[in-house]
Amino acid sequence: MTLIKSISGIRGTTGGNAGTNLTPLDVVKFTAAFITFLKKDIMHKRTSLVLGRDARISGPMYSRIIIATANAMGVDITDLGLSTTPTVEIAVPILNADGGIIITASHNPAEWNALKLLNKKGEFLSARDGDELLKIADQENFTFNGVHELGTLTIDSSFFDKHIKMILDLPLVDRNVIEKAKLKVAIDCVNSTGGLVLPNLLRKLGVEEIIEIYCEPNGQFPHNPEPLPENLSAISKLVIERKCDVGFVVDPDVDRLAIVSEDGSMFGEEFTLVAVADYVLQNKQGNTVSNLSSTVSLKEITEKHRGSYSASAVGEVNVVELMKSTNAIIGGEGNGGVIYPALHYGRDALVGIALFLTHLSKSNLKCSALRATYPYYHISKNKIALPLDTDMDLILNSIQDKYQNQANSRIDGLRIEFGSAWVHLRKSNTEPIIRIYAESTNKDKADKLAAIVIEFIKTLL
Repeated sequence: MTLIKSISGIRGTTGGNAGTNLTPLDVVKFTAAFITFLKKDIMHKRTSLVLGRDARISGPMYSRIIIATANAMGVDITDLGLSTTPTVEIAVPILNADGGIIITASHNPAEWNALKLLNKKGEFLSARDGDELLKIADQENFTFNGVHELGTLTIDSSFFDKHIKMILDLPLVDRNVIEKAKLKVAIDCVNSTGGLVLPNLLRKLGVEEIIEIYCEPNGQFPHNPEPLPENLSAISKLVIERKCDVGFVVDPDVDRLAIVSEDGSMFGEEFTLVAVADYVLQNKQGNTVSNLSSTVSLKEITEKHRGSYSASAVGEVNVVELMKSTNAIIGGEGNGGVIYPALHYGRDALVGIALFLTHLSKSNLKCSALRATYPYYHISKNKIALPLDTDMDLILNSIQDKYQNQANSRIDGLRIEFGSAWVHLRKSNTEPIIRIYAESTNKDKADKLAAIVIEFIKTLL
């Protein structure tokens, strides 16, 4: 059982002892700390928050706790109910709220949940702000209001429609060309909130036929919710059997997008961003950003379109900060996370789908043929569970010494370059593991490079 505090929010497993898991006491504590953090910079008397959640079983319980805690501190809550992370991100500035909370553990299994925290721009807190919030939580010096100064609760279920309209209004989203393509699309929403919004988005985009699996938002995940190839056998089979043009899979909070080609093959979560960026860059010259664990294909595509590519530390907030400083017009992460600033600064599977379908329809290619137009790289993604007392600096320093003759970066963990290949090691922000990613020009080379590093780590552990 685990409680993790990082730039990705407050995340843990439900139940157990306070302080070591995500319990009701911990939710009160971190909600109160977040509100205390927000109030110090707010000049007006009333504070307001936007709240939303994915369909996890523990979500309603945590939602009630957050609402009660916020109201007790005089905070007005607008509750979107079942929502998505990008929808809440959009709602915060529209409602002129002081911040937002999304109850979701994203790709983690059902026993996990989390509080993702947003600033008044609808963006994740910076590392510095996160550190300050954690100090406030440790002090537990919270002030609650009297009976005549309690906060209010407003229920608002309109933001899925607002989100979809904003996507349809984007100049690079072409409903007419999608409608003319007469597409048949399969979707897997892992029985979470994607099932509420994705079918409606596809209908509004002009998709001719939509085939749904796992679209009941009951929190009963039918497979591991992380949209990796090993978890997507059902939709892969469905795409082939029903002769679909493409399949889309989203994670429980709909900020990651995986694509399945018409032959059942995986388009590759790394290439979700590459394909969308290629389409955006075809229409507007500009810069791109992804993190250090993402494929070099984005760099190649960007330079092909005469733009400049930059790599950030892992974490959406780090990508967004670098996108802003480099004026990037598209960016994201290699886990299927597309960030399109023309809409908002957050990973958004819905805008990713709209841009990809426009790109696919305009290309007049099958999905697999479109994938073949991009450079082939394979990333081997691995992880090792960490003992609680693991000295990460010792591990990374030892590996850096072992490969001291290779170019390397310590911006985020350790990334080592091997000519056309690389390996990146870092402690996860969301799980008690170390991630080991390796990329090369074919699967065997990438897997072999990762295996060598993994074996060395095991000797150190």
